[in-house]
Amino acid sequence: MLSLLIAAAVAAAPPAAPPNQEAHSVRGRKCAALADSNPTAAVDEAQAWAAAGGGMAARQCLGIAQSALGQWPAATATFEGAAKEAQIAMDPMAVVLWMQAGNAALAGDDPARARTAFDRALALPGLSDEMKGEVHLDRARAGVAVNDLPGAKADLAEATRLVPRDALGWLLSANLARRMKDLPLAFSAIRQAATLSPDDPSIAYEAGNIAAASGNMADAKAAWTRAATAAPDSNAGKAAALALKGGEGASPQ
Repeated sequence: MLSLLIAAAVAAAPPAAPPNQEAHSVRGRKCAALADSNPTAAVDEAQAWAAAGGGMAARQCLGIAQSALGQWPAATATFEGAAKEAQIAMDPMAVVLWMQAGNAALAGDDPARARTAFDRALALPGLSDEMKGEVHLDRARAGVAVNDLPGAKADLAEATRLVPRDALGWLLSANLARRMKDLPLAFSAIRQAATLSPDDPSIAYEAGNIAAASGNMADAKAAWTRAATAAPDSNAGKAAALALKGGEGASPQ
């Protein structure tokens, strides 16, 4: 998800942008590209840019570089600062920045802070249904991490309503429903996920888990076999192979 937000953040400026704004946008794209290839150098570039008056865009690039280095608490704080600055300026980038802050906090194992960031993103105007759906999906992941399973279930219901073609939302809904022992919902959600992405080993693995939870071991083994055969080196494939041997497969999510 964070990579998608980075891509959105470095989109080209509108054609009618004034020259100084275009130069600002070009520097932002170059800084983000540098963060991908040499994040340490990108930190130096972003800090120099900020010192020269780069403002919110420079701070955003710094957050991207810190994320690339796995410096999640620092990245979270950087994105939060940029988001607050964007809100003060009434800049629509505030939404993306709060989403980036939330994803950085999730990656840094701070789900409570992540939920706060996602709440602030949802409170802002201008989100498309797709963006709202993605925020609710990530907010659900944070809810599971803080053991608020009912809250996570509500977020996933909203995510699948807003973005019904996103197989991941249905997969996470199925996984959570199984954990909450709501097998009818789990079966319904995993069928939807499989319809949207029939070759995804994570979906096949979860389908096996749901079948096993219902006591149908023949279907469970068939689904695990599909996952293990389709992608033996993936997390889902390895977990499925372990499940076939009678062990507890670690969740690939």
